[in-house]
Amino acid sequence: MDAKFFKLLLLGGVVRFYFSRTPLAAMIGNRVEFATPLNSHKRMQEGIFLLQSGIDPYQGDLVHETPLILSALSGLFQKYPHLLPAFYIILDVFTAALLYLMSRRFVRQKQEQQTTEQKHYAKDTAELQFSDLDKYDIPELVIVAYLFNPLTVMNCIGMTSTVISNLFLASFLYCLVKGLLLPCLLVLAFETVRSFYPIVLIAPLLLVFSHNSIRRGLVITLLFIASCLGVAYANFLVLNSWNFLDGTLGFIFYFRDLQPNIGLFWYFFTEMFEHFRTMFLITFQLNATVLYLLPLSIKLRKEPLLLATVLVALMTVFRAYPSLGDVGFYLALLPLWKRCWKFMAHGFVVFTFFLVTLSMMGALWHLWIYAGSANANFYFGATLAFSTGQIFLITDLLFAHVKREFCLFKGQKIWIDGVEARIVLK
Repeated sequence: MDAKFFKLLLLGGVVRFYFSRTPLAAMIGNRVEFATPLNSHKRMQEGIFLLQSGIDPYQGDLVHETPLILSALSGLFQKYPHLLPAFYIILDVFTAALLYLMSRRFVRQKQEQQTTEQKHYAKDTAELQFSDLDKYDIPELVIVAYLFNPLTVMNCIGMTSTVISNLFLASFLYCLVKGLLLPCLLVLAFETVRSFYPIVLIAPLLLVFSHNSIRRGLVITLLFIASCLGVAYANFLVLNSWNFLDGTLGFIFYFRDLQPNIGLFWYFFTEMFEHFRTMFLITFQLNATVLYLLPLSIKLRKEPLLLATVLVALMTVFRAYPSLGDVGFYLALLPLWKRCWKFMAHGFVVFTFFLVTLSMMGALWHLWIYAGSANANFYFGATLAFSTGQIFLITDLLFAHVKREFCLFKGQKIWIDGVEARIVLK
């Protein structure tokens, strides 16, 4: 860690602090693109107030944060509310620091792996291999992509609990790369009990720690289940009630709040007939969790961190209550795969999708809700296009990784009878 690292952290904190003092912070806290029923700052305030008043926060359908988080933050919310922006800024900056440290360790591991495999590489693949400069460039790109992405900045100043989720996910990735099994299990269990979808990250965890041993994998799986049960029981002790399970995991799975967001659930469940709800509910939840888990785990069994990145991105796209803060997190992981960028063919298309759809969301929301000159189809069209852009990005990254792996060992040029093959249009 050098002086540049600390300067970036300081600058990222200053940017967040500046915008937290502007009217933009209050506006972001009310925007459906950032604040959902799960991560809303207002709902967390309500939950803490009910908890402090001796009322079960989960008797109604307003609070969906876990009792441990509500209890841990109650003192800060009640006694020092003026310090809340600084608290969220510190958490977000710490998340960036963890991503930086994780990426440094990752590049070092890839270079060690490359040293053992290099004798099998083709001769014309130097630009596809990790270089000494990558030890500095990639971590810097990661920390810049997180600290100065407008999505993560606005997510932070809006004080959504996605800031906490990003911290747990960054901690998981750091422990995964460092090879710390127990912290990895505990962090993943805690986040799984909070938001359900991170359960899919058990796959990269098993790839890293099981060492191709089925017995060891079963033991780790049992430890993960025990960790989840332990976290659930700790939440039970706060309220002496299991109501929180229905208010958190049950609320997510059954999708009870149809408030619009950037995801795909709300529009379908608003428009469909009620007797189809169970079928579509199971279909959508399978799509967001286990549908892609096995094939991706098989294909990326040698790249657990890439598998984790793709799974985080997929659960962001397909989860019940996504927010732009979730999107900002996985975008910060893309520089890890800098050596694949040469083969990513849809960069301009994805950038255009993101730019246009993010610009249109605010305008179409205003036309629908305030001006009354549009309807839900307009807003959903923008969010559907945004999700499509994300899918283009994820598939482009996967194809780029496959192409890079092929070219590393087979070469970037194809030779036929000693002559370089060329595609000629006639």
